[in-house]
Amino acid sequence: MGMTQMQFRLAGFSFQPTWLGFLILLVCVPIFIKLGLWQLNKAHLKQEIQTSYNTAQDHMAQNFPQYVDSWDDWNYKKVKLSGHYETQYQILLDNQVEQRQGGFHVITPLKIEGRDDYVLINRGWVAGADNHTVTPNIQTPAGKLELIGLVWQPSKKIFTLENDVQKALWQTVWQHLDMQRYQASVPINVLPVVIKLDATSDAGGFVRNWQLPAEKIATHIGYAYQWFGFAIASILIFLYTSTSRSEVKPD
Repeated sequence: MGMTQMQFRLAGFSFQPTWLGFLILLVCVPIFIKLGLWQLNKAHLKQEIQTSYNTAQDHMAQNFPQYVDSWDDWNYKKVKLSGHYETQYQILLDNQVEQRQGGFHVITPLKIEGRDDYVLINRGWVAGADNHTVTPNIQTPAGKLELIGLVWQPSKKIFTLENDVQKALWQTVWQHLDMQRYQASVPINVLPVVIKLDATSDAGGFVRNWQLPAEKIATHIGYAYQWFGFAIASILIFLYTSTSRSEVKPD
């Protein structure tokens, strides 16, 4: 018969954890700690984004670069450029919330003046209809425009339930801004970044509250403390259920 318990005695107490309880502890505590660190990392990343956004507001806009070795060096920088919108390849990014109301972000390609390159412009948020299958009518200014915005690199980690056939079909409403998919779906040369149109720009923008609400960062921190609390509670419960007062044998 295999061993099912360990036993230690110290200062009138007996510590008798079961092997099963010990193994559960070894599995659960690292998972809880990992989830807590994951939430802290998300809070840290969002705080970095917010800090970069605030810093960009205090600087003059730079000219949009002609050649780029790494777009990482331009992430969250304020830039200025000119060109005209190409609405044929405009998309609406779904599941965007503003003041607790659902809607879309309007993503429109801009043909950069004097170049064959296009860059996607996030023109901001518009409200959705009660019937979610009805898309809003988007008004877009024609002709040459000058705009200022913030460079942003969409995440490459995209989770979607769409299959390859659905991805291959052109759609106006997208669930995620999958840049590689977008570039493969259009016959124009689209740069791998998005410009979030500045809130002060009059280049056909909509609601543009790009700042992260403080409660979003605080929520991630709260979740992190919750997971760390689960780890501590697991250890305390394990110690409590495994410890008992030793029986004193009569002389």
